[in-house]
Amino acid sequence: MMPLKKKRRIQVIAVAAVALAVSTATIGYALRDGISFFRSPSQVLADPPAPTELFRIGGLVEPGTLVRGEGGTVFFHVTDGGASVPVTFTGILPDLFREGEGMVGQGRFVDGTFEAVEILAKHDETYMPREVIEALKEQGVYVDPANPSAGHGAPAY
Repeated sequence: MMPLKKKRRIQVIAVAAVALAVSTATIGYALRDGISFFRSPSQVLADPPAPTELFRIGGLVEPGTLVRGEGGTVFFHVTDGGASVPVTFTGILPDLFREGEGMVGQGRFVDGTFEAVEILAKHDETYMPREVIEALKEQGVYVDPANPSAGHGAPAY
């Protein structure tokens, strides 16, 4: 027969493991709507997400595509050098939002257009989100602003 002290220790460990599993599941369930995945324009066009899926898209605002419409609605294309996705946004754009500059938008991909609910722009001349840099590097168009001569002849972003 097992000694009482050893039995009690096993019970405490089992209860702690169950409590850890329940708390992990509860946290995951609570955060499910707060998690949004990042995709590049190439990834969005290659494997379009469901219209109900909230995600982030990032890249460069394609030059010549920015059109300001009625009521604060803005239309433009975001590109990673390999693909371009049309974007629509209604609201106030960040001050540093410009053509040819990096941006990240959060929203849904509906009928071939990314409908953004939030637009973020870089906060200074050198910053760009890590995900956008990785997507641009995959397409071979990223040039490090600190070392523009090491690039592929493309403009420094």
